[in-house]
Amino acid sequence: MTTAPQPADSPQPLWSPGPDRIARAQVTRFHTWAAQKHGAPAPVPGDPVASYAALHRWSVEQLEPFWQAVCEWCDVRFTAPYERVLADRTMPGAQWFPGATLNYAEHALRAAGDPARADEPALLHLDETHDDPRTVTWAELRRQVGSLAAELRRLGVRPGDRVSGYLPNVPQAVVALLATAAVGGVWTSCAPDFGARSVLDRFQQVEPVVLFAVDGYHYGGKRHERTDVVTELRAELPTVRAVVHIPLLGTPAPEGALAWDDLTSKAAEPVFEQVPFAHPLWVLYSSGTTGLPKAIVQSQGGILLEHLKQLTLHCDLGPGDRFFWYTSTGWMMWNFLVSGLLAGSTVVLYDGSPGHPDTAAQWRVAERTRATLLGTSAAYVMACRKADVHPGRDFDLSTVRCVATTGSPLPPDGFRWIHDRVAEDMWIASVSGGTDVCSCFAGAVPTLPVYIGELQAPCLGTDLQAWDTHGRPMTDEVGELVVTNPMPSMPVTFWNDPDGARYRESYFEMFPGVWRHGDWITLTSRGSVVIHGRSDSTLNRQGVRMGSADIYEAVERLPEIRESLVIGVEQPDGGYWMPLFVHLAPGAVLDEALLDVIKRTIREQLSPRHVPDEVIEVPGIPHTLTGKRIEVPVKRLLQGTPLEKAVNPGSVDDVALLDFYEQLARERG
Repeated sequence: MTTAPQPADSPQPLWSPGPDRIARAQVTRFHTWAAQKHGAPAPVPGDPVASYAALHRWSVEQLEPFWQAVCEWCDVRFTAPYERVLADRTMPGAQWFPGATLNYAEHALRAAGDPARADEPALLHLDETHDDPRTVTWAELRRQVGSLAAELRRLGVRPGDRVSGYLPNVPQAVVALLATAAVGGVWTSCAPDFGARSVLDRFQQVEPVVLFAVDGYHYGGKRHERTDVVTELRAELPTVRAVVHIPLLGTPAPEGALAWDDLTSKAAEPVFEQVPFAHPLWVLYSSGTTGLPKAIVQSQGGILLEHLKQLTLHCDLGPGDRFFWYTSTGWMMWNFLVSGLLAGSTVVLYDGSPGHPDTAAQWRVAERTRATLLGTSAAYVMACRKADVHPGRDFDLSTVRCVATTGSPLPPDGFRWIHDRVAEDMWIASVSGGTDVCSCFAGAVPTLPVYIGELQAPCLGTDLQAWDTHGRPMTDEVGELVVTNPMPSMPVTFWNDPDGARYRESYFEMFPGVWRHGDWITLTSRGSVVIHGRSDSTLNRQGVRMGSADIYEAVERLPEIRESLVIGVEQPDGGYWMPLFVHLAPGAVLDEALLDVIKRTIREQLSPRHVPDEVIEVPGIPHTLTGKRIEVPVKRLLQGTPLEKAVNPGSVDDVALLDFYEQLARERG
């Protein structure tokens, strides 16, 4: 990453960190230390932008010294030493820290070994009642993990065995993950709002030997029983030898199941299996909208290093911080949230709807828990804006230093709303990465300015570039998001992909040896990053490409539009049909006046070429189970693909919505 002189008309930052904040930031201290100890370029006095650019350039050009520095700075404890940092940098297949052994859970529970911190909160848990948070201290967390790890070993769980969780975002899920990692098992989880078919599409691939499951959960003010689903899971997962019942609704354990309290009640010090750096830690899943979800395997060592880097250097978290991100166990951000323990931070778990009892729910959680970093989705921020929520006025958010967003690009109006309605001196971190690496490619840097609509910078150790179709890097132009050097948390494999064909096809087919993620991005000459949406759902009108996110950002500013979906459909006769589907706000009518406003907005703010051919009102916009708009399957439906072939119904939040698009395709012939 390089900086360049800014033209006279360059935009002004929405926010810039003050000198004290820059001086206190861990990345500042790391930079000075790495320059002294590991050959990093010296910081540029008084110029944090140039300093970060130099540090980033060193981190991607000198991968081995950089990651060795991260290990030392974060005190990564190897029980067997590594032969070298990176033995083979070929992608896929990079070999990190060969010879080394360690354990992720041991690092996550280090704070419990400090007598001064044993009684401090490791976890704070709230539900939809928004009562006082329930505390799990570091000592109690360590004890429960020790007890459960011993029981897992007694049940025959060995290193490499898979352990699954059908659980909401509750402390029991954290304990189960850490106990699994402690014994060298491989964790995998789904949220209990997933139906049986969706869970089986995931868990059947990895053949778990233990299933942790709740009897139900509360969401949106309602009780949701899951006993029947768990019965089906038990019947369809023949490898499961033990089921552990967690009675969130208070029901007794079903016949043959073990009770959670019986497995976690003993006073036991955890025993941490020392495993190779590349040993699997967990399996995450792609959305699976057009087939079986990809079962993405990430390693104990790779996740440990990548998350320590992200949480300490980029999120600036440490002991004394309280880390809250609204998520579920079916989304990679839950795994990232749990890793807050690696930094010695208190992790805030919220189990419930993001908007119950009202749209301001997440701000209320931040107030009740005294959160220092609040992470949420761009969609939630925009919902708060439309609902005219005033968090800074209505809640005490004085402890919150950073509001971070992900899931989709945060529109410019979202930046402005946080600045105006939360706090003017608020660090706004829009971040972008993926389940595929369980981390961020670009986003938060505590020492850099924030520009409206832009991510602050590529992350350290991430050789992020924007490439044209010929594989040439570009600046200030839209290109494919690629990563040209390996990251430790890239998948070690996909489950049930013995020759690696599916893995290579997913990321390395377009540019062999280079990770192509499937997003359109712009790297600006200021060093910031703009995300334009998925490149596999690009809108290409008369040779001019545009990301769908740009359309959504413009259209959804209109108060009449609740949500939208734009699709570019190549037709058999060589034509190109681009409809815009709109889900209207209550009381709005798609009349000629609103049609004119929508088309004029796109024409004036974006491009005359990208005015939709039609604007069509729909009963709702379909999403994946983790809340992302479904574009490619809808495009396939509109091209005439039958519903059962266009999309995996179990991956959709409301599959009935797809009937509208299939019917529309039939009517259009």
